[in-house]
Amino acid sequence: MIFKYFETGPLMVNCYIVGDAKSKEAVVIDPGGDVPLILKELSEDQLKCKMIIDTHCHFDHIGGNKKLKEATDAPICIHPAEKDLITKMSEMATYFGVESDRSPPADKFLEEGDTVKVGALELKVLHTPGHSPGSITLYHQDKDKTIAMVGDVLFQFSVGRTDFPGGSQRQLIASIKTKLYPLGDNCEIYPGHGPPTTIKQEKKYNPFLQEGADME
Repeated sequence: MIFKYFETGPLMVNCYIVGDAKSKEAVVIDPGGDVPLILKELSEDQLKCKMIIDTHCHFDHIGGNKKLKEATDAPICIHPAEKDLITKMSEMATYFGVESDRSPPADKFLEEGDTVKVGALELKVLHTPGHSPGSITLYHQDKDKTIAMVGDVLFQFSVGRTDFPGGSQRQLIASIKTKLYPLGDNCEIYPGHGPPTTIKQEKKYNPFLQEGADME
């Protein structure tokens, strides 16, 4: 498996590339911007972008959708609960004082239980709402380890904000505990911003996940 990530866009979103070394197929997850950099990273491993997947449709995660789709002709894939958000987020970017290309609408929808095939690799889809109604997690499991790309659901020692329309702190914590915890303590968590972490570390040190933490 080819797995790499790097920061893109004005809010430094972690963009992930997951590729199959044999078939040279790849998916790009959360292209926040800086599309020339994304294309360079794909080219270094001679990868063809098969799908563009947004873990959710806040503007900082989809800023590169338009240019990356134009460059690769790859379909844009989201959870159906985000379908009305994806083309409106450039206005949200203006509110934050940054410019962002308006994303094209989604080409395909991904829901809980779906499998994304990347050559011989498989990414499983979990619906993990709370930060956004259609937030999804993509995880890859093999005999050695599990990795999960969680968008803005869970961060190192923190969680995603829930004050945007459609957000819910209670739902977010439930998503983490009922969807991510079962992936195992050793599951490596790759968030939408900041460094990676593990389920074990977050169970122990994340203040939002401790017993009695405010979930309202």
